Amino acid sequence: MPRNYWMLVTTPANYVVTRNLSFALLGLPSYLRRKAESMTSGDRLLFYVSGLQRFGATVTLTSTCFEEDTLHWQSHKLEEKFPYRVSIEPTVVLEDEGDFLDARQIGPRMEYVKKWTPERWPLAFHSTLLHLIPRKDFSLIEEEMKKVVHQKKGTGFDTT
Repeated sequence: MPRNYWMLVTTPANYVVTRNLSFALLGLPSYLRRKAESMTSGDRLLFYVSGLQRFGATVTLTSTCFEEDTLHWQSHKLEEKFPYRVSIEPTVVLEDEGDFLDARQIGPRMEYVKKWTPERWPLAFHSTLLHLIPRKDFSLIEEEMKKVVHQKKGTGFDTT
């Protein structure tokens, strides 16, 4: 059973980079070092794509954090190389951007967003951050993703 359930807020461009790496590797920026170091093999991670305000994939971590500086991901800080890496494997991936889950529809049902006032809950998904979220929230979103995958008749990854 996973120890932690994470939600990564990432840019559309960096989501595409991770997708193009076949959801095998995830890079995290320097300012997330402490959180990255607390990630462990077996943890689960949900991708929230900022700008689109949508959830696109879930993965399972297959390693602990390690450092590496090959440039893949982009930052507004030129020197940022997203040096904190974890190996991952895809669990549920919504292949078409149009199928991504709209956070504006599912977000209000999440326990995690109750930390904010009802009219300000979208702040839970602000900036490039890594959040610990309740298992219940992770499961809610992943189950909705699985429904989309099954409606598409098996397109996308679904290894659960």
